[in-house]
Amino acid sequence: MALTLAMPWMLVAVGILILAAIVVGLLLGLRRGPEARGDSGALVARAERVRALPSFARAVRRRRAALVGVIVLGLAASALAAVIAARPVTAQTIQPENNSRDVMLCLDVSGSMSDVDVEVLSVFEELIEGFEGERIGLTIFNSSPVQVFPLTDDYAFVQAQLQRIRESFDYLEEIPEHWIGTLNGPGASLIGDGLASCAMRFDHVDEERARSIILATDNELNGESVITLDEAAAFTASRGIRLYTINPVDGIAEAESTALSDAAAMTGGIGFGLRDATTVDEIIDEVQKQEASTLRGEATVIQIDTPQLWIVALMIVVLGFLLVLWRVRL
Repeated sequence: MALTLAMPWMLVAVGILILAAIVVGLLLGLRRGPEARGDSGALVARAERVRALPSFARAVRRRRAALVGVIVLGLAASALAAVIAARPVTAQTIQPENNSRDVMLCLDVSGSMSDVDVEVLSVFEELIEGFEGERIGLTIFNSSPVQVFPLTDDYAFVQAQLQRIRESFDYLEEIPEHWIGTLNGPGASLIGDGLASCAMRFDHVDEERARSIILATDNELNGESVITLDEAAAFTASRGIRLYTINPVDGIAEAESTALSDAAAMTGGIGFGLRDATTVDEIIDEVQKQEASTLRGEATVIQIDTPQLWIVALMIVVLGFLLVLWRVRL
């Protein structure tokens, strides 16, 4: 930054030096008077005959042309130095494109899930390692949903946030991170409400994109939700989102387990078990089977300094100026 700020002043200094050189050159040229001719101002008989000689006339014309060249090149160098000092820039419009899919991680953080949520988050981290460019988001819910982070392809940020939520299950804080905002309603583990909230977290809803939700819950409803799991699955399907469910509890009742798989099937998705050996690989394969689409980011205008051609032109003109000045001195 300091170098960038100093450059205009350096170029101004170069311009001043060039102007000084022009003045010196003109003064030296004007000195080519009587003393320079070696006659000390003495009168010479028949001088008009000398002036009439063709060679003398050519010498005078060359000298005048050289002096004019000194002035023109000096002015050109000054103009170029002024342009460079003004820092010429080129404006360029950049509109980033992201060819990918959108995946929302949806995690039930109710009390019945507390023993397995750390394991689920580890599976989420494995999924992130297997994805290639997909935008990832995370929403957690209990009696109310909270978006931990929106869809992003910054995987380092995603990993850091997953680690932060996982550490909150160590309960080292008086109010763990996963409690904040998730206990604002009556009841607990309101799966339908949580799923619907996850489905509403996708952006660019007017664009056709491959969208998926990976829902981890034991489906043990405790309270009255606004919408049921089936209604939330139908809402998810209406938005063109595929649901993949993860059953994290081995001893889950058959009815709850079947309901999760049926909800996933309603959207074209599949239900998986948390500890199945192929769960991570199969979810990644299923997500990436969907065709990636282009998402255009917000257009940004950037300005790039482009002094290179001007600097080259200045160097050429200064070199020409010095050569002509040398000729004048001869």
